[in-house]
Amino acid sequence: MKTVIYIKFRQKIIMTCLLIAFIPLLLTSIIIYYQFASMYQDKIEAQMRYRSRAQAETVDLFLKERTAILASMADTHLFDVILQENKLAQIFKIMNQRAGAFTDLGVIDASGMQRAYVGPFNLKGYDYHSQTWFAEVMSKGFYISDVYMGYRNIPHFIISVRRQENDTVWILRATVDSDIFEGVVRSAQIGRTGDAYIINREGIYQTPPRFNSKILDRSSIDPNLFGRGTTLMGFERGDKHPRLFAGTWLSNDKWLLIISEEKAEETKGLVSTRNIEIGVMVVGVLIIILSTILATRQTVHQLESADLKMSRMNAQLVQSDKLAALGKMAAGIAHEINNPLAVIIQKTGWMEDLLEEEEFQDSKNIQELKKSVQKIEFHVERARKVVHSMLGYARRMEPRLEDVDVNDTLYQTISLLENYARLNNIQIKMESDKDLPVIASDQGQLQQVFMNLLSNAIDAIGKDGIIRVASEKTTSMIIIRVIDNGPGIPKEKQKKIFEPFFTTKQGGQGMGMGLWISYTIMEKMGGSLTFVSTEGKGTTFNVNIPIIIPEKK
Repeated sequence: MKTVIYIKFRQKIIMTCLLIAFIPLLLTSIIIYYQFASMYQDKIEAQMRYRSRAQAETVDLFLKERTAILASMADTHLFDVILQENKLAQIFKIMNQRAGAFTDLGVIDASGMQRAYVGPFNLKGYDYHSQTWFAEVMSKGFYISDVYMGYRNIPHFIISVRRQENDTVWILRATVDSDIFEGVVRSAQIGRTGDAYIINREGIYQTPPRFNSKILDRSSIDPNLFGRGTTLMGFERGDKHPRLFAGTWLSNDKWLLIISEEKAEETKGLVSTRNIEIGVMVVGVLIIILSTILATRQTVHQLESADLKMSRMNAQLVQSDKLAALGKMAAGIAHEINNPLAVIIQKTGWMEDLLEEEEFQDSKNIQELKKSVQKIEFHVERARKVVHSMLGYARRMEPRLEDVDVNDTLYQTISLLENYARLNNIQIKMESDKDLPVIASDQGQLQQVFMNLLSNAIDAIGKDGIIRVASEKTTSMIIIRVIDNGPGIPKEKQKKIFEPFFTTKQGGQGMGMGLWISYTIMEKMGGSLTFVSTEGKGTTFNVNIPIIIPEKK
């Protein structure tokens, strides 16, 4: 009957979720696609403007850095000194170390004669008086030229600065490495059809474009169409592929940086988005179907788990009733045993008094009698501790403080379990700290904790293993470690190890109370019980006992 109800319930959930999810998904997908398509063009234009503006700033910074280093070299050196070839070579080296991208360096006097030169060409003694750039730098103080052929007969451009030294006027002139400069400009190229280059006011290429043209050719772009700031426009190229162009004037106001790309290259993202959206819808439909089925199964499983947990709770209540009855029985037994123990301890006291009388002093067995009486008292005291422990189970008694030698308690506990361990070929090795102090604690409850941990270690190993018991002290604690090389505790069970009625042993071999009781005992003592376990390697339990110095008696 329950199975039929669960099946119908699952079918209703599936149908409801599919109807609720599919309609909004379809409407949302359509709206998102059309909004994205209308916004995509704006995004492309914004990106093109940003790239153009950012790259223009990069190129400006490149030129300003080289101009600044050239000016600083001119300002910090005298004309007579800088005319020395070795000194000029040293300056040239420093300039390339600090800024780079210089191919040569020359010193030109006021008449236009190059008086000193460092570089790959033999240009010393050349007269630049008739060159356009010479007049510009003499009038303005510094000058960045357009790309031109010059005496070298190869495209290049120069940076020049004028220096006034008393009555002497001279120029420090450097040629910028065209390959490095073109690389800086080309770094703005993106994609298969992207391009980046510079043209001057006449539309002449100052750096080579990526497609169909070369440096110093005339561009088909009219620079006058680009206003101040960054301008975006598009038009058909000769091969009929529409392109977008973004242009930004550099700070010298004579060079225009152009960023261009085919529209198809930019809008392919929109096509990809459409295909992705269709794919997402298909995947979304599948996910909705699968998640609905899984959610339904999980709901049914949770209901079944709740029924199972209820059954387990009932079993635990039954077990708790059994433990309560066992506690009452233990209290009764303890009460009945306490009476004869009191009589025995009274009679042993009387016997000790008798042995002190003169008529017994001459007996040859007097020492044996005294030892026997002491043994009786020792075992009576031991029985009283057992009774105390039984009452502790029944009444949850607080620890009874007495002088305790922890090492001695460990040895006693190990001696009780040695035969059991030996039968299973398990060795128990004790590594004790001889400097442990005598503390005020409850020896019976400590022995109970040690007994539980050692018994669990033996049961965990089964056969053929080693248990190491180590004791040590810190400033405030005595630490007892019980280390076994058993199979370890599975990770999924480690969180429950101190819960009552939980056990890792096979059915019928344990009630799952030992570790819970041990944990509770250590908490009451102000200590703690922790563990570290690795599957396949073993388990280590750490008993932290507070060091309480016994009162002087």
